[in-house]
Amino acid sequence: MARRKLLKREDREGLLGVPADEESLIRHYTLSPADQLEITVCRRRHNRLGFAIQLCLMRYPGRALTPNEVPPKAMLHYVAEQLGAEPGSFAFYARRDPTRLEHVSQLLAYLGMSAANAADRRAALISAIKAASTTDKGPMIAQAIITTLRERHVLLPTPDSIERIGLAARAIARRQAEAALISGFSPEQLQSFDELLKVDPAIAQTRFHWLRSSSDAPAAGNLVAMMERLSFIRTLDVDPRLQDRIHPGRWDQMIRE
Repeated sequence: MARRKLLKREDREGLLGVPADEESLIRHYTLSPADQLEITVCRRRHNRLGFAIQLCLMRYPGRALTPNEVPPKAMLHYVAEQLGAEPGSFAFYARRDPTRLEHVSQLLAYLGMSAANAADRRAALISAIKAASTTDKGPMIAQAIITTLRERHVLLPTPDSIERIGLAARAIARRQAEAALISGFSPEQLQSFDELLKVDPAIAQTRFHWLRSSSDAPAAGNLVAMMERLSFIRTLDVDPRLQDRIHPGRWDQMIRE
């Protein structure tokens, strides 16, 4: 069975990708004099360029360079030009994984950031649950996670980790909405709802299907059928204001399902 997904490939790119347009390059990846000074701690030129790329990515979008990742050409050339470095030298950067990880550790201290801990992940989960209480859309849920972690000055985890938090939040939000809708009903009422899914011999179909199959065409027979269904629904004694217990977005999603 395929693993459930929260984000499509283009969603991941939009949330965690590296911008390559000129305006974004200038806004996010212009190195300050302090940045330039910090970069000089690296002795070799290719490590300086790699360190600078790491710095830029950790500042925005807020994540570390992944193993074997090559940044977009426009971003690589823009940063290299500021350092007077050859863009092609990036290919020699961090051939040893410890070098890349060591640079991440140094930059966390320089940028005043930290790796995500249990408290950060819990805060991200709570934000994601709040977002998922209004929508099932993965990008909006993931954006809530990313925004919370950025506000806490935390290095963003891998896309897979963000997706796992988002999926958990969406599942929790769904259960909370379902619980809110059925709270206050007696066991007898809940049993009557379950009976709607069983075939009623009197009509040779489930009552749930019968309720959904009414026609809205303006005919006398259809009007009688509609009144029969309304009378049956009233016997269930369900307050029509029930939907006010949950967010309209979540209610609409449940109706679509």
